[in-house]
Amino acid sequence: MALSASVAAAFGPSGPLAGVVEAYRPREGQLQMAQAVAEVLEQGGMLVVEAGTGVGKTYAYLVPTLLSGKRVLISTATKALQDQLFGRDIPQLRQLLGLPLRVALLKGRSSYLCLNRMESARQDWRLDERSALAQLARIESWSHGTQTGDLAEVDALDQGSPLLPLVSSTRDNCLGARCPQVQSCFVNRARREALAADMVVINHHLFFADLNVRESGVAELLPSVHAVVFDEAHQLNEIGVQFLGRQLSTGQLSAMARDLALTGQEHARGLAPWSELAARLEQAADALRARFAQSERIERIERMDWQATGERWPVLLQAVEQALVALLAALGLVAETAPELQLLQGRASELRALLQLFLQPLPLDGVRWLELGRQLRMLQSPLDVSQAMQTRVLPSGQGTKRSWVFTSATLGHDEKLSSVVDSCGLAGARTLRVPSPFDYAKQSALYVPTDFPKPGDGAHSAAVAALALQGAQVLGGRTLVLTTTLRAMRSIGDALALALQGLDELEVLVQGARPKREILARFLQAGEAGRGGAILVASATFWEGIDMPGDALQLLVIDKLPFTPPDDPVLQARSKALEAQGKSAFKHLHLPRAALALRQGAGRLIRRESDQGVLVVCDLRLSQMGYGRQLVAALPAMRRLDSAAEFAAALQELTRPSTTAQPSSSSLPW
Repeated sequence: MALSASVAAAFGPSGPLAGVVEAYRPREGQLQMAQAVAEVLEQGGMLVVEAGTGVGKTYAYLVPTLLSGKRVLISTATKALQDQLFGRDIPQLRQLLGLPLRVALLKGRSSYLCLNRMESARQDWRLDERSALAQLARIESWSHGTQTGDLAEVDALDQGSPLLPLVSSTRDNCLGARCPQVQSCFVNRARREALAADMVVINHHLFFADLNVRESGVAELLPSVHAVVFDEAHQLNEIGVQFLGRQLSTGQLSAMARDLALTGQEHARGLAPWSELAARLEQAADALRARFAQSERIERIERMDWQATGERWPVLLQAVEQALVALLAALGLVAETAPELQLLQGRASELRALLQLFLQPLPLDGVRWLELGRQLRMLQSPLDVSQAMQTRVLPSGQGTKRSWVFTSATLGHDEKLSSVVDSCGLAGARTLRVPSPFDYAKQSALYVPTDFPKPGDGAHSAAVAALALQGAQVLGGRTLVLTTTLRAMRSIGDALALALQGLDELEVLVQGARPKREILARFLQAGEAGRGGAILVASATFWEGIDMPGDALQLLVIDKLPFTPPDDPVLQARSKALEAQGKSAFKHLHLPRAALALRQGAGRLIRRESDQGVLVVCDLRLSQMGYGRQLVAALPAMRRLDSAAEFAAALQELTRPSTTAQPSSSSLPW
C-alpha cells in the first residue's frame, strides 16, 4: 500500500485513531497536511507547512513519518515539546499503529547527570546551604534508579537551579575517555541509542550547536537519516543565529587564567611558571576592560568598528594573542600527563581561534559588535541561517534525496511563508497553509481600548493592571497578562499585588517568582475546590509553548505591540541590508516580526473547539496607525468589541455556566 493510502486509512473514521483516541474525529486540515508530508517523504525535497491551532499538526507529521519506515530525525524548539513527543505522542501512536520502532531522545550534555561530577559536588563551596545539600541528596537517590540520567526526571528540580552545573558536564570539564565513569556515562549512552534508533527526537539548540562544535552526536546522526522534521520552525532562524554566532569575552580570558594557575600548580607544579603565565593573560584582559573609559562602562551595545576603537586596540589584542601563545607552549609540554591539562590546552586553543576570528575582516553576511559592561564581549553573528542551511545542512550526500519538513502554527504573514523560507534558505520548497478549524468569530473577541494611555506613557502599566483586574474580578481569575518587557511585567505585577493586598479573592502570579512549571500548575489549579482564582503576569517564554485549555484562561491581556527593541545589533544589520536593497526595514522586517509575535501571544487564548475568551491589546497603535490593519489581519478572525460596555458584556457572557464545561487538555492529544 502506498504511503498516502496508509495515511488516509490511519486518519479515517474507522482507522486506528478513531477506535482508540478519545473524542477523535477526522479533520480535513489534518489529513491535508498529513498527505503533504507523505508526498515529500516519498519524493524527497522540502515542505514548509503552517498549521493553525487545532489542526493537529503533531499527529499530521508523526503518522506519515512513522508509517514511512524511514529513519527520521525530529527537532523541536523546546525541551517541553521534546519530552511530550518522546514520552506521550510517539509511544501512543507507535502502539496504535502496531509499529515496533526504536525511538530515542537526545538532548545536550547539560541535560544529563554526570556521575563523576556528582561525586565531587559535595565538596563544592557553593553547596553550603542546607536546601542545596538536600537537593543533591535527592539527585543521588534518583541516580541509582534512572535509566536515562535525564535531569528533567528529578522532581522539583528547576531548570535554573544553580545545582545543575555542578552535577552535569560541559565540553570544557568533561574528561572524555579518561573519566573513571566513562562506561556508565549517560551522555554516551544517549548518543549510542540515538545512532541505533529509527526515530530520534532532538531540539533546535542541539542541532545548531553541533554545527559549530561537532560533539553532541547530531553530526554523526544526520547523514544516516532519510527525513528531518523541524517542529516549531518559526524559531529556527533565531535559535540558529544564536548558536552559529561566536563571542569572546574578558570573562572567558580571566576564567582561563584562574584555571591555569590552579590546575598547573596541582598537576604540573614546577614544570612551568603557571602563576606568571596566568598573570600575563589576566593583565591582558584587564587592559581590554580599561580601554573604555569608566563613563562608558554601562550596559549598552555598540557596533564593532576597529577604527573607532582607536590605535591601542590592535596592540591590546596582540597582547592577548601573545599571552595565549605562551601558555599554549607551556601546556604543550605537559598536557599528556593529566586529562585536566589536556582540557586546558583545548580551551586555550579555542580562545586563540576565537581571537583570530575577530581579527579577520567581517563576512558580508554577518555583523560584529561590542557589549560593554563589567566585562567586555566581542560578538559576531550571521544575519540569518540561510547560508548555513544551504551549505552545511540541506545538501544530501551519496546520491540520497532527503526529505525535509518545516512546520509551526505560525510561520509568516504572507501566503508564500517568505519569512521562514528566506531566512532558512528554503528556496524552491513547497509551501502549504492549513487554517485553524476553530470558529474564532464565535469563540473569541478582540478589544482595543480607545481611552487608554499611550504605550510610552508612564501611566500605561498601571492602566493595564487596572483593566486586567477588572476582568479577573468578573471571571474569578482566568486572566493572563503578557508583557513585552520584564520591566512592564514587574510594574503590572506590583500594581495588581498592591490593589489586592489583604484580599483573598485572587492570587497574583508573576513570572520568575517561582519555577515556570509550578506557576503554570498553580494558575491551572486556581479556582478549584473553592479556592480563589489567579492572574498570571508574564513575559518572554510565556508568549508561546504553553497550553491553558478550557476555562482555565478566558481573558488574555497584551500590554503593547511586540516590536523588537531597535538596539539589537543583528536586527540593525538586517535593517541596513534591506535598506541597501531599497526596501523598507519597517515593512519587510519589523512589522512581519511583530505580526508573528502577536499571533503567537494571541494563540494562548483559544486552544480547543469549545474554548471561549477575550483578547485585549492595550496599544492604541493597533487602531490608530495605518499598519495596525496589517497586524489585526495577522490575528485570528475574532469579532471586534468597540466599547468598554461591549467589553464588560463579553466578560459577563463568559461567566455563564454553558461556557465553562470544557474538555481537559489530556483528552485531546491529537
